[in-house]
Amino acid sequence: MELNDEEGCLDEMAPLSPLRASSLLQGALNGGKSVMSKTVAIVVFAGVQSLDVTGPMDVFSEANRFLAPADHYRLEVIGVEHGVMACSNGLAVNAHRHYCEALDDYDLLLVAGGPQLPYMNFGATFDAWLRDASARAQRFGSICNGAFMLARAGLLEGKTVTTHWGDAAALAALCPGTRVEADRLYVQDGALYTSAGVTAGIDLSLFLLAQDHGPEVALSVAKRLVVFTQRSGGQSQFSPFLTPHAEPTSAVALVQLHVLANLTGDLTIADLANAANMSARNFSRVFAREAKITPAEFVERARVDAARVLLESTRAPLKTVAYQCGFRDAQHMRSVFNRRLGVTPQQFRLNFAVVV
Repeated sequence: MELNDEEGCLDEMAPLSPLRASSLLQGALNGGKSVMSKTVAIVVFAGVQSLDVTGPMDVFSEANRFLAPADHYRLEVIGVEHGVMACSNGLAVNAHRHYCEALDDYDLLLVAGGPQLPYMNFGATFDAWLRDASARAQRFGSICNGAFMLARAGLLEGKTVTTHWGDAAALAALCPGTRVEADRLYVQDGALYTSAGVTAGIDLSLFLLAQDHGPEVALSVAKRLVVFTQRSGGQSQFSPFLTPHAEPTSAVALVQLHVLANLTGDLTIADLANAANMSARNFSRVFAREAKITPAEFVERARVDAARVLLESTRAPLKTVAYQCGFRDAQHMRSVFNRRLGVTPQQFRLNFAVVV
């Protein structure tokens, strides 16, 4: 789907925006001194996922309850189209401004996602605006599959990102030079911030809020919104046990079951090939083709997921968890957690344990 990229764009200078006017007024009232307030803008379009918009906006809006007036966030919704836009659930959104009029230097610029966004193209004019606006912003990023909007503007090349797990493969195909981490709630790569599916936008926003004003403010907002206190980016958005497996009757599927039942074993390629009654070389090729990941990747994912379950639900010492899940030792488990999830096992337990 391609939209008219010239819609409503004017060559003449855009009128002074409410955000800019407010900033100038605040400066005048403070004797010309700048204030610490931050501007947060979210880009929306017809078919946007409403929670991708309202979730982050509520985080920053609620934060203002705990901040001095000079530190308040100012929020703006930017429309790809003019007028009222229907969200994917039918809710109507009326943006503050069309993107052609959005010329401010935002402190945070986010693009929302939507069920059909991977198939939508907003045109060269919008893409150019998004590149320019992102370059001017202190921080920029996406919620859910809003990453596709950034991708089409050329903003993800060479970056590490995440998106909704259901769209991760398509994003990786669209951006071969981008590292897509499908099992992360959110990822920071320099000034670029991307979140996983839908509600993960709240987690990302709490993370950004904590960067701005500390964890205590983020905790207060999380309590107000009755959400889990800022889930770390290390919490996987889905279990590797739920990833598409091979055909149930195939030798590869039997090997996957063998892995899940024998995590404490060596599980080398030779061992797995023997379980599949194949040569090691042929097994690796067939497994990757059917399971869409390498055998080593599947084994590591399975071990990490099993460790997550034990860390969440038991008080077992870290060395015990490491042994039961097939890691060489607690340090090896720590290294894998840091690389895959961005947190240590201890930090993961502190964030997500359901036992006291």
